[in-house]
Amino acid sequence: MKISVKNLGVLEEAEFELGELTLICGGNNTGKTYATYALFGFLQYAKSLLKVEIPNQTIKVLLRDGVTRVDIEPYAVKTDNILRDSCLEYTQHLPRIFASKRGHFKGTTFQVSLEPEAISSIKSRTFERRKRSAEVDLLSLSKDEGEKDLVISLLMDKTRLLPTRMIKEVISDGIIELLFDQFFPRSFIASAERTGAAIFRKELNFARNRLLEEMSRANSSDFEPMELLFKSYQDYPVPVENNVDFIRRLETITKEDSFLVEKYPQVLNNFADIIGGEYIAGSNDAIYFKPARRQLELTMDESSSAVRSLLDIGFYLRHVAEPGDLLMVDEPELNLHPENQRRIARLFARLVNLGIRVFVTTHSDYIVKELNTLIMLNQDKPYLKQIAEEEGYQSEELIAAEKIRVYIAEEARRYQTLVSANIDPELGIEARSFDETINKMNEIQEAIVWGGDG
Repeated sequence: MKISVKNLGVLEEAEFELGELTLICGGNNTGKTYATYALFGFLQYAKSLLKVEIPNQTIKVLLRDGVTRVDIEPYAVKTDNILRDSCLEYTQHLPRIFASKRGHFKGTTFQVSLEPEAISSIKSRTFERRKRSAEVDLLSLSKDEGEKDLVISLLMDKTRLLPTRMIKEVISDGIIELLFDQFFPRSFIASAERTGAAIFRKELNFARNRLLEEMSRANSSDFEPMELLFKSYQDYPVPVENNVDFIRRLETITKEDSFLVEKYPQVLNNFADIIGGEYIAGSNDAIYFKPARRQLELTMDESSSAVRSLLDIGFYLRHVAEPGDLLMVDEPELNLHPENQRRIARLFARLVNLGIRVFVTTHSDYIVKELNTLIMLNQDKPYLKQIAEEEGYQSEELIAAEKIRVYIAEEARRYQTLVSANIDPELGIEARSFDETINKMNEIQEAIVWGGDG
């Protein structure tokens, strides 16, 4: 999947491709977070934005015969148009995504494109869904491998007619899911504001209570609930709202376990090593941190900033994560010691190898250099295997260079953009923005140390 933007914040024109592990590096105020938030917002709302038209004749046949068939291929060849229209509509929602003024996005374009061969494999896919309402099956949609038709069957008594609009929406949603679901992963974001998640949670609870108060006082004749709701929640960008809402729902979220709990508990043990303990969700929305090997439970206010910064990632990994997800982390190095920055890089690589995509913005040379190590050690050479064993690297942490995409946010050709970085299997990632700073620091220190000898 390729994303192209113009006039998005400080990014005048940029293009980036989503890899299994995607990094955007660069200085402050260079557009990294703009690219991240815009992509997250699109993935969050893609299913509601992507639409196809269903002919009236299709509905007539379904209601008459109880079953109808829809050829998917004509829709598949129009994917570029479907994506273009949805992106045009999405651009109008960017002020809401960023909780910013509409004028800030005047002239902004956001476009998603897919490789032609990705869509051409439509016939090889299988699909099966059921639409239910009040415990009653309404419609079924299915497609067998090798077939080009989507079969829609009416499951309820034909005498109880469904609204035509509803049937069209169900079929449209099914076609969209069949065409695009594998390309638009379920996304989870940990924004840079996550260290204040506990405080945001309390504030949002206050805002919710204020909203209920206003609703109870409102005059029914001029009451606009959606307008009031928008006013109460419009202060935060959508990714921040998602972080806060996730933390607020922990009591429900912790009732489920992710696939990592049963199949890959070592991943969770590695995460526990990074934070030095474990998170506990108590009653009455309370969240605690229990340090390893200590009979102590700390509130988030009492815990370190590193513990707070990884809170939502920890609960995501233990209770929510699924293969195929996209985990997006804005500045994972926040409040982490360099050694833990190295560990978080190894954790990301392991998640990628387990089928979870990872998207990261970072200022951390430690994270990039550790990923370089994981790339370079992923070679079939005896001495590299010996180094990996001596330094404690697991084979599950090593990563292939082709799984990674790295972009540097910088000025190039006289405008702010994202420049693709070279990734060599033997040398790793060429991250100029870090190398130039480190080289300059080394030059100054050498001058300090040796300057008096002249």
